Amino acid sequence: MSSERPASFRILNGTTVRAALPMQECVDLMVETMMAVSQGRSQIPLRTVMPVPESAKLMGVMPGYLAEPERLGAKLVCVFPENSTRGLSSHTGVVLLFDPDTGQIQALLDAAAITALRTPAATAAASKILAREGAGDLAILGAGEQALGHLEAMVLVHEVKRIRIWSRNRAKAEHFSCIAQLLSPVPIEICASAKEAVNGADLVCTTTASAEPVLEGDWISPGTHINLVGASVATSREIDVEGVRIAKFYVDSRPSAMAQAGEFKCALDAGAVDSDHIVGEIGEVHLGRCTGRTSNNEITIYKSLGNAAQDVATAHAVYVAACRNGLGTTADL
Repeated sequence: MSSERPASFRILNGTTVRAALPMQECVDLMVETMMAVSQGRSQIPLRTVMPVPESAKLMGVMPGYLAEPERLGAKLVCVFPENSTRGLSSHTGVVLLFDPDTGQIQALLDAAAITALRTPAATAAASKILAREGAGDLAILGAGEQALGHLEAMVLVHEVKRIRIWSRNRAKAEHFSCIAQLLSPVPIEICASAKEAVNGADLVCTTTASAEPVLEGDWISPGTHINLVGASVATSREIDVEGVRIAKFYVDSRPSAMAQAGEFKCALDAGAVDSDHIVGEIGEVHLGRCTGRTSNNEITIYKSLGNAAQDVATAHAVYVAACRNGLGTTADL
């Protein structure tokens, strides 16, 4: 019989995750995290993605490490798009935190909740530094899980005066509209087409599960800032080649964007842009190492792929808050 002490760890479900870390705190955390990535204070290998044969289902593995303070963890997630028809999250899985000194497990967290929190927070961290001053006409394409989180985050960093939503599923757009009124007093306009939704908008968030473009460059007004969020693999894209070509293109991580950003890779393969079209990482912009917006007429894009640094930083902040406030349950391994 082993004399080693069992590893005691904390289990934090989705409700606990959201209770432990408010969105504004996560936005601030994502600024710090993306700066750490750009400063080389992290280890974030490219995500490993395993397609499930003969389906659109994916399994992803994302390990990550952050320094100062040290944080170590990994996300194991299944992305099953058809889950939305079953009343289930399309992203299911766990984030595991480990003690950086001993390697023992510290916490097991709901990956869907972590993703739903850190993704819009990272978008807001990018949008607030790239959008033009006074931007407040918001269009959201897609009405799924990420849409509400993005509305919540965007109203924290912009004085939003108009909100338009488009979804291929009208019922989902109507459901979004009902819930969104709890997040913003601005009336929600449901649009019949994506083109109608973005007409004249200066803030656009694409949060769809589409593999093909839902946004075209010809629809985009001068001065617009676009957050491309929904496509997370090289074979999917939410904006066409022209949209990439006419915009200043920013990313969360340059290596991951070069390997897995479908919008950029498609434009690169078409000869519309070269590798230098990526202006820089959002962390570099926040650090002052990279130029952001320089005029009110520029079109800017933030391509969100998400990375393990964001997951681990968010999970660790949730874990610390949960320990402080006695949230979650504990178990021995």
